[in-house]
Amino acid sequence: MAVLRVNPTRMELTLMKRRLVTAKRGHKLLKDKRDELVRRFIVLVKENAKIRKQVEQELGAALQDFALARAVMEPGALHQALLYPAREAAITMDRRSILSVRVPVFAMDEESVSKTVLPYGLADTSAQLDGAIETMAQVLPLLIQLAEIEKTTGLLADEIQKTRRRVNALEYVMIPQFEETIRYITMKLEENERGALIRLMKVKEMLEERAAN
Repeated sequence: MAVLRVNPTRMELTLMKRRLVTAKRGHKLLKDKRDELVRRFIVLVKENAKIRKQVEQELGAALQDFALARAVMEPGALHQALLYPAREAAITMDRRSILSVRVPVFAMDEESVSKTVLPYGLADTSAQLDGAIETMAQVLPLLIQLAEIEKTTGLLADEIQKTRRRVNALEYVMIPQFEETIRYITMKLEENERGALIRLMKVKEMLEERAAN
């Protein structure tokens, strides 16, 4: 591991030790954050799979009803029946924080969805079309919830990758560099102290020889 380019002084040694303590503390905090992000990510993934399965089942039933309606209705009548929406959904978006990650929160006004105005006459359409539209209206809240969860999992996945890179940088680059630099400065200081001690001993020996003569 490369040693940082610093002057081997006691002041630099004290500074390196402080930076090492800070790096180790940050490493621990980031590891804890990464582990908690992974835990919440796994919970959301499981919830996402459950809701997605339910949504796919509901949408599959609705598509079957649409296929049956298309089989028994005139193409022009089906197109005319679906030209205007039967419901309007009021959706609001807010944000919340998950471990400093800003994720969206979608909320739907249930009252707005409950108001239904069929844009076609019941005599000109089939019961399958009514059932398909009703199923699509019922599955809409699940679709919104699924969109919120999928967006949240994507943001958490990005944050997990960023946090993992920071943890690895601290663990395998910065902390070893600080430790190696501390060893280097310590060795240099000990070497300087030994050199100074040898010089003092030589001076003392010269003085003693001079006094003996």
